[in-house]
Amino acid sequence: MKDLLLITPPFTQLNTPYPGTAYLKGFLNTKSIDAFQMDLGIEVILELFTKSTFKEIFELAFENNRIQTENCQRIYALKEHYLQSLDDIILFLQGKNQTFARQICTNGFLPQASRFEQLDDMDWAFGSMGNQDKAKHLSTLYIEDLSDFIVECIDPDFGFSRYAERLGQSANSFDELYENLQDDSTFIDQITLEILDAQIKETQPKLICFSVPFPGNLYSAFRCAQFIKSNYPEIKIAMGGGFPNTELRSVNDVRVFEFFDFITLDDGELPIELLYNVVLKNETSFKRTFLLENGSIVYKNNSTAPDYKQQDVGTPDYSDLLLDRYISVIEIANPMHSLWSDGRWNKLTMAHGCYWGKCTFCDISLDYIKIYEPVAASLLVDRMETLIEQTGETGFHFVDEAAPPSLMKALALEIIKRNLSVTWWTNIRFEKNFTQDLCVLLKASGCIAVSGGLEVASDRLLALIDKGVTVEQVAQVTRNFTEANIMVHSYLMYGYPTQTVQETVDSLEMVRQLFEVGILQSGFWHQFALTAHSPVGLNPEEYGISPNYKNITFANNDVDFTDSTGIDHAQFSFGLKKSLFNFMHGIGFEIPLQDWFEFDIPETDIDPDFIYNCLAQEPVFNIKPTAKIAWLGTFPLVHEFSKTKKGHKNDFMEITFHDTLETFQITTEKEKGNWLLDTLEQITPQNKPQSFKQLKVSFETHFEDFELFWYSKPIHVLRNHGLLVL
Repeated sequence: MKDLLLITPPFTQLNTPYPGTAYLKGFLNTKSIDAFQMDLGIEVILELFTKSTFKEIFELAFENNRIQTENCQRIYALKEHYLQSLDDIILFLQGKNQTFARQICTNGFLPQASRFEQLDDMDWAFGSMGNQDKAKHLSTLYIEDLSDFIVECIDPDFGFSRYAERLGQSANSFDELYENLQDDSTFIDQITLEILDAQIKETQPKLICFSVPFPGNLYSAFRCAQFIKSNYPEIKIAMGGGFPNTELRSVNDVRVFEFFDFITLDDGELPIELLYNVVLKNETSFKRTFLLENGSIVYKNNSTAPDYKQQDVGTPDYSDLLLDRYISVIEIANPMHSLWSDGRWNKLTMAHGCYWGKCTFCDISLDYIKIYEPVAASLLVDRMETLIEQTGETGFHFVDEAAPPSLMKALALEIIKRNLSVTWWTNIRFEKNFTQDLCVLLKASGCIAVSGGLEVASDRLLALIDKGVTVEQVAQVTRNFTEANIMVHSYLMYGYPTQTVQETVDSLEMVRQLFEVGILQSGFWHQFALTAHSPVGLNPEEYGISPNYKNITFANNDVDFTDSTGIDHAQFSFGLKKSLFNFMHGIGFEIPLQDWFEFDIPETDIDPDFIYNCLAQEPVFNIKPTAKIAWLGTFPLVHEFSKTKKGHKNDFMEITFHDTLETFQITTEKEKGNWLLDTLEQITPQNKPQSFKQLKVSFETHFEDFELFWYSKPIHVLRNHGLLVL
């Protein structure tokens, strides 16, 4: 028995659990509150994609005369081939039965439907992959074919990372979702509810909390809540997470509370602790909670207790989740999307909220963005070590809005100090503090990728967005990451208020050049969406748009609007995405921008060498006295020798270093060499990096003119091999 059951409803990701319930369970552990968590999505997928279930699916589709398209007819005709291999394919995608890869790669082994039509393009674009990756990609196409069969013949709302998403998107009224919930359960629902029922019987919770991060989780959350109300009326039900936090802040349809007893907003730790006290101890304090009272919806925030600081919320706890049964797929069209879907990542947060908190398209008025609170690097690495021990996984995805450079630096130094071997990636702003040396440090600590918003690659619009960067700065920062072998993904935006056709074309040209010079490896275009809680949504007249407000009784976030320019920005979607697909594969740079579109566009006003020239600036040699100096390299072999000139004997050192790629040498005077060797040992992450001023004082205690020594050839060599200015 458990007091609380924490559930992520279908569907989020195949390869790794969404972290909401793990964060909550980690916090509840600190309060000695018994909780069990489940990712209902992966459990439904694992039950759905089995030989026995798919045999039933094929029979249902045939009996109901749903097999209409040529693609589904082909899949049905090959059903025995699918049934024979399905269980083994899922095992392989779970990281088991790896020798099966050679069989999967055998031509003609897997049945192939429409998803495999892209194979020729993939081979051309990506060249030859290793057997394991190729087999994983082929297996991904195979299960996507079966997913298409489900959508066409069984349930049109099915999707691997979402379910009935249309019912949650811009659902200003509860009517459509409510009507769907009056219909009979779908085939997917039945699987979902059977698994849920078994878990409730085993756990016997008093309170069930649904974490609903996205619109694609909403329908299933309501369907599950409906089932619980019908079959276990004594159990109280709460909903929290990203969707209610952004969409349900003004909910006023009482029918919602036929399904849920409570809806909590923003950080969930204190609201859930108080709900536990309400349900199990009959207390009456609430934090940011909607509930039904005397037939009306009320918002209760009567607790005087402050929210918990990040240092006090505990380490995320992934126990109970089926970590060894997640499915790793390879959707290789986009390198960053491959990171999201391939492999299982422990999720952590470096800081609550966003340290920048100014972007005008973002929900910066809401607490999850507005309240910025970083976590100490030492505590972060403590949590990483705890999760490694618990999960056996050394990969980490820091899910920050934008990870702060200073904290990333401290984190990297702490990881190196503890000799941890980890792999990690996160989201950033392309700001100037990401110097070449900081990027080298991040790479040395295990950072393999960053994603960040370039948004509209136009300095006028970046200023209007209040992004705090310029295109030139983005180019220099992405170059720094790329040269450190850290992959860079950029979020790209079109259709921002007042954006002209010329600016869209010029933005595409900037993106083309960034890929052509090799400093961007991945990107994704999305059309601007107006949200109610962003500065644009709160002050639309300042941005030249007219919102088309609707009567809100349920969800309130995305807002339709009319742009004063009158431009149909949606027409650019296909051309922008097609060109980007080619640029990501290193081709199409010579194709005129006009050729990506089926309508006339103006010629770009951007100089064809704009990005190249941004990168050609002379380096700045000025170093702040407070800059930290760190040595990441190994300790050298030393050979002393002397030279006599005009009867005067001079002692020298030949110092030989080895790194993972090469051997290199420097030669210096013996006394300065001894100082240098002592200093290198002192400024490793295992000891403590020192400031430039501290090194100068130390050097000039024994010698003269530290700057002359610092800019000498030996130090220049070391600066290229792990002597960092941070």
